[in-house]
Amino acid sequence: MGMSVDSTSRMLDQVLEKGLEFRGRMMTLTVVRIAQPHLDILATQLDAQLARAPGFFAGLPLLLELADEQISVDGVVALLRKQGLTPVAVYRPSARQAQAACDAGLGIIDDKRTPRETPAEATGSRKDERMSARVATEPVRSGQQIYARGGDLVIVNAVSAGAEVIADGCIHVYGALRGRALAGVQGDDTARIFCRDMGAELVSIAGVYKVAEDIKETVRGRSVQIYRDGDKLKIEKL
Repeated sequence: MGMSVDSTSRMLDQVLEKGLEFRGRMMTLTVVRIAQPHLDILATQLDAQLARAPGFFAGLPLLLELADEQISVDGVVALLRKQGLTPVAVYRPSARQAQAACDAGLGIIDDKRTPRETPAEATGSRKDERMSARVATEPVRSGQQIYARGGDLVIVNAVSAGAEVIADGCIHVYGALRGRALAGVQGDDTARIFCRDMGAELVSIAGVYKVAEDIKETVRGRSVQIYRDGDKLKIEKL
């Protein structure tokens, strides 16, 4: 006896459900603001940035913010991919840039349909929406990554070299910080990093970062707080 239309339809629905699923998950992207149309200058600056943190940016998904209409989307994409970076989309492009991005296989992120927040409003809303802290009691070992989405991250133990701790809010490390710590990754520039024993490979707040070679010896091994002051990071002993 053949299967009924309803049975066939249900079976097809089950197959489709298992084979393809759209999930409403928000991923973190690093925004790269490009204001220089000359590719040779960009290449030099990019080489210098990558040399400061070798391996950290490998395969990193990027959201491109193109501040100059004369910037070649194709050229920038080729330059980034040559360096092992992964441009994913263009943020608020002009009509010409949007077409070039589509031709290059990139997505478009354009939130013009929603009112832009002022910095004060944006910071306030992030504070109001911040959830309770995520607490990790075990050591964070090399190769591990812990992300506190929507709130602060508290590490009761140590963060080993090669490990990565990430938070939308602040990061508190009550042991040694030897790996990488990235706070305020959704753009909260009021976030801070606190640690008992400073020895990080990289620290970042809302996209502004310092690598190990930029961290002064006077704060190494000390209890510190790290915060953003404009476009710079300040590291102060506690």
